[in-house]
Amino acid sequence: MKIHFVYAVFCLLIINIVSAQETNISKLKIEDIMKGDDFIGHRPSNVFWGTDHSSIYFDWNPDMAFSDSLYRYDLNKNDIKKVDYLDAIALPSNRRIDHPSQDKAVYSNNGDIFILDKSTSKILAITNTKERESNPHFTDDGKKVAFVNGENIYTWDLANGTLEQITDFVEKIGEEPKRSNKDEWLYQDQLELFGVLRERKEKKDLGESISKKMDDLEPLPLEIGGKQVINQTVSPNGRFVTYVLMDMPKNKRTMVPHFVTESGYTEEQTTRTKVGDELPTYEMFVYDTKAHTNYPVVLDSLEGLNDVPEFMKDYPDKTYENKNPIGRIGSPTWHPNGNKAILDIQASNYKNRWIVLLDAKTGTITQLDRQHDEAWIAGPGITGWFNGGDLGWMPDGKSIWYKSEKTGYAHLYTMDMDGKNKKTLTSGDFEIYDPFISKDKKRWYFTANKNHPGDRQFYTMPLKGGKMQQLTQWEGRNDVTLSPDEKQMAILYSYSNKPTELYVQKNPVYGKSGDPVKITESNTEAFNAYSWKDPEIITFSAADGANVHARLYTPDKDVKNNAAVIFVHGAGYLQNAHKWWSSYYREYMFHNLLVDNGYTVLDIDYRGSAGYGRDWRTGIYRHMGGKDLSDQVDGAKYLVENYGVDSNKIGIYGGSYGGFITLMGMFNAPETFSAGAAIRSVGDWAAYNHGYTAHILNTPVQDSLAYKRSSPIYFAEGLEGQLLILHGMVDDNVHFQDMVRLSQRLIELGKENWEMAVYPVERHGFVEPSSWTDEYKRIFKLFEETLTD
Repeated sequence: MKIHFVYAVFCLLIINIVSAQETNISKLKIEDIMKGDDFIGHRPSNVFWGTDHSSIYFDWNPDMAFSDSLYRYDLNKNDIKKVDYLDAIALPSNRRIDHPSQDKAVYSNNGDIFILDKSTSKILAITNTKERESNPHFTDDGKKVAFVNGENIYTWDLANGTLEQITDFVEKIGEEPKRSNKDEWLYQDQLELFGVLRERKEKKDLGESISKKMDDLEPLPLEIGGKQVINQTVSPNGRFVTYVLMDMPKNKRTMVPHFVTESGYTEEQTTRTKVGDELPTYEMFVYDTKAHTNYPVVLDSLEGLNDVPEFMKDYPDKTYENKNPIGRIGSPTWHPNGNKAILDIQASNYKNRWIVLLDAKTGTITQLDRQHDEAWIAGPGITGWFNGGDLGWMPDGKSIWYKSEKTGYAHLYTMDMDGKNKKTLTSGDFEIYDPFISKDKKRWYFTANKNHPGDRQFYTMPLKGGKMQQLTQWEGRNDVTLSPDEKQMAILYSYSNKPTELYVQKNPVYGKSGDPVKITESNTEAFNAYSWKDPEIITFSAADGANVHARLYTPDKDVKNNAAVIFVHGAGYLQNAHKWWSSYYREYMFHNLLVDNGYTVLDIDYRGSAGYGRDWRTGIYRHMGGKDLSDQVDGAKYLVENYGVDSNKIGIYGGSYGGFITLMGMFNAPETFSAGAAIRSVGDWAAYNHGYTAHILNTPVQDSLAYKRSSPIYFAEGLEGQLLILHGMVDDNVHFQDMVRLSQRLIELGKENWEMAVYPVERHGFVEPSSWTDEYKRIFKLFEETLTD
């Protein structure tokens, strides 16, 4: 009887989903658009140029194969051909390091090291081993190539092919046990009494001295003591090796069970730790291969290293402790002379970034610039997960370039080697992305959203600053890869309703360029059969006076149902109210379907979104679910006041961070949102990872107030409208446990107006079209049943 009851409920649920889909009057069908690229057409990506300047390589899949393949476009023949797999893996990597003379380049490919002769396009393999070699770079003034094998650094001589081991990292250096005072007295007394012992000792000492001289010809053993060696580099002159020892603590990790498995048994996956766990420690060293000495780089002098953060003012009875203030030491950016290098260092509490000059001969540092933010240091090119932010040496060798949010936006700066004479190269209410200096050392190239926050163009500018010249011409997004001679631009271009395609255009720096020439045609017939909407980019005023950008989709009058859906993008620091093809392309197509069915749709770049500068980025500091939620509420109000939306017919949905905001909206703004669909949502920030969460909320032990006002689980009693929770059970990013805990909270509160759909084989990013389809049919059903008459 119980089995029959469950079966009946299951059948009723399926009928309800199908019934909801039958109310869809759009030409679009959810099961079609949720096929993703198989419905749209697979897009070109990962563009790089051949060494002959006339070939463009890119990943593509026009045949709808199992995965992308490498394709080659020949500019001379104007044709595209798929590259054979063996030919593809033999191609030079696009991540090449040029020789000082510019006639050669070195790179790693499939775990081996190669040298490319740029004049002949011939490739020479330096290594061909089962072991993996990485991080190749020229050293000894271009006479050798250094690379990492295992943890050690080796060099290969370009002239004679000699391979030499430069470092010798060992777990522990053996030491002879020291004698006690009593034993030392006996030892010396024996030598004084017996001549034969003295003679034997003299012979032994002589042998050891000879052996030591031989040892001096070998790499100095460098003790690591169970720590991991990272960021190993050799200076350009070949004398100095820098390396960082990282000590990873053994924090407890979350186990994620997999229920649907090939074995038929439940299997567990070990995943990440939680915010507030013990962090790695970093220590940097310099090994002088000429002097055969090894010494630490001491960072105790960094300004503000041990400062108490501003948020601690809210905890007058707490003592702030940070025994591990260094959060990351990036790989050095060496001066061409090889004696000095720039280091990019980040604090473990994310509130400081230091740019320092390392004197390799002494291991001492000079602080050149300190970037401090009471919230957290970030922004385009300001920080990086591994090697830090964008910076480098200017061609004169006397000054440095770097990026900073000093004015509130990520811009380019220069300063002298002593940290003085700081100059601003770019300025304004816009961001600079991916800057680099031209090969002739006369100009900058970079991308910027100067025209509009949602429009990215490619620019050039004189080396010392000045007028920015826009090189691309079409509104939207232009991701440019320059040819090796920098005279051609390969452009991945897209617009709001036009998915990414590959184009080629002459670089206007070198004369008339003409219009971009389209190389790829990727759209399917099914995608082209529909007239995709170009959402309007609008700006509305938030309650605090801030101007909020958003995408607006409006229905035709004859189908308008006076209901609205607000979509919340994920990731927090991400942008979606822009004029290019969205990474949320399934959601974009779903919004077209909603509009066809009479809904007004608003997609907001709320506080915390990318593209709008520092103040917008940090608007969520210590209170996620604060201004980022009020921006959604203000957006709903804007729709009611300006677009005839019924205030009782507004829904909200989103995934990941968008799912979190959906939960906060349903719990803390029930008077605004009648229905919400929360996808792969964070329910409690104390359960999320450290790298993301501690930037914004500090840690639960240090800043419990921030976590309690930012986590939905503490506000579940506020639920009034209809809530749908959707989550993958094997999500190794936002763990399914998060929603299980929230479910228990809702049960204990006696809430009945919610339901959950779980997906047993899905991680954070869904893969299966059947899962996507089920998910969005349920979301459509929710809005149809709660927001329409």
